[in-house]
Parts: sequence; structure tokens; C-alpha cells
Amino acid sequence: MIDAEILEFYRRGLEGDRLTAGTGLLEFLRTVDVLERVLPAAPADVLDVGGATGRYAAVLAAAGHRVHVVDPVPEHVAAAAARPGVTAAVGDARDLPAATGSYDAVLLLGPLYHLTARADRVRAWREAARALRPSGVAAGATISRFAPLLDGFAKGYHADPRFRDIVDAGLGSGVHRGPADEPRYFTTAYLHHPDEPAAEPVEAGLRAPRVVAVEGPLWLLGGRLDEILADPGRRATALDLLRRVEDEPSLLGASSHHLTVARAAT
Repeated sequence: MIDAEILEFYRRGLEGDRLTAGTGLLEFLRTVDVLERVLPAAPADVLDVGGATGRYAAVLAAAGHRVHVVDPVPEHVAAAAARPGVTAAVGDARDLPAATGSYDAVLLLGPLYHLTARADRVRAWREAARALRPSGVAAGATISRFAPLLDGFAKGYHADPRFRDIVDAGLGSGVHRGPADEPRYFTTAYLHHPDEPAAEPVEAGLRAPRVVAVEGPLWLLGGRLDEILADPGRRATALDLLRRVEDEPSLLGASSHHLTVARAAT
């Protein structure tokens, strides 16, 4: 279901607070901002595939949606199931435990990171499409091809020759392979070039894909983000500015993550 090194990476418990500060908090706020604009009105049936510990699921449940998390990491499933209004089960994005046409929305906010073969990513999108009701919405998160290069520079990782080799390999092939002994360098993942994400859901039978930058270039502010996001006024301004240029093609590569939103066939 999931490669052993990826499973061990997530069993370190790193997802527990990843989205609570700095660049992770910006990622969370922007993802929620996009989802609030594209998801059906509550109450809707939402399948959160790769939903980890249920941080997004909890927000959606609090908004009145019926949310079920599917994740390959048992520890994540246990944490998500403890969230109010959220159910959860162990499962694989490529073979969803979901009846055909049973959900109004399907989220892929993690699986596409770790499916290095394009056929597997399209299969995950196809499973999302199968689970959707007519005119339902699917949203998938991907990591930018250039994220490790930029993040590594901001954090000083390029001083390590191993990291430079990881970045060079990822820029060439799109496949990022972090060493098991250094979780700061992440784990095995696929890094999408900004031109790639829209084609995969289309091949899976979904329509009208729209690719948006999640953090835009503001994630490169690093430590200053905590100060900015702690101030309600500055936080609102940051989110408004990013919303204005979220699908500007020339800025997509500067974002750490992209979110692709597509619709089921009617």
C-alpha cells in the first residue's frame, strides 16, 4: 500500500503539528481558503484521501460537512478518527474503499506526493472520479518541482553535498529521494513541474482542471511568516494578495505546493 521508507517517515509523527506554524500554517490557511470556495455547500459528503491526522477534515466537519478520511498510515487514521465529526479508515488512494458515486467531493491532499509513477497518480485521480457524484469536485495537492531547491536554500541545506545531489536528481527526473536518516530532507516523493498537474485528472476522466499556487512566493519569507500570520490584519492581507494571483502562470513555480481542482463529468 505504501513504501516502507515513506511509512517510517510518517510514523515519526511529523504530521501532528506540521501545519501549525510558519510555511506549514500558510499552506494550511491557503488550502482551506481554496477549499471553502470550491467545495459544495454544507452538508456535503467529503472523502479526504491521504488526510493524515485529520487537520483539514476537522475544519470541514466543523463547517457542517460529513467527512471520511482514508490514509495508509494507521497512526494517522487513529488520530483522524478521534476528531469530532470525522470517521477514518486505512486505505490506498489507488483502490478506494468507496462506492461509486457516493461523494460530493474527494480530496487528494497527500497521495499524489508519494506516487512517483504517473500511471499511479492517474489511477488515484480515476478512483476519485469514480467515487464522485455527477458534477462533484476533486482537489489534489502536488509539490512543486522547485520546492526543495528553494526551501533548501532558505534553510541552509545546500551546505550538505547529499542534499545538493537530491535536488539535482529531482530537477532532472521529478523524483525526490530523501535519506532515511535525515527527515528534514523529506522522503520519496514526486515533484510536479507546474505544467504537469492539469493533465493527470483530465486523463482520469475529470474536466475543467484549474491549477492554483498554494503558498505563492510568500512562503520564502521563512521565519517572518509567524509574525505576519499572527497578526489578523496582516494575515488577511496576505491571503487576499495570494488569492488575486493564485493562478498566474508566471508565479506557479515559485510556490511550494499547487492545488488542482477538477470536476466530475455531468
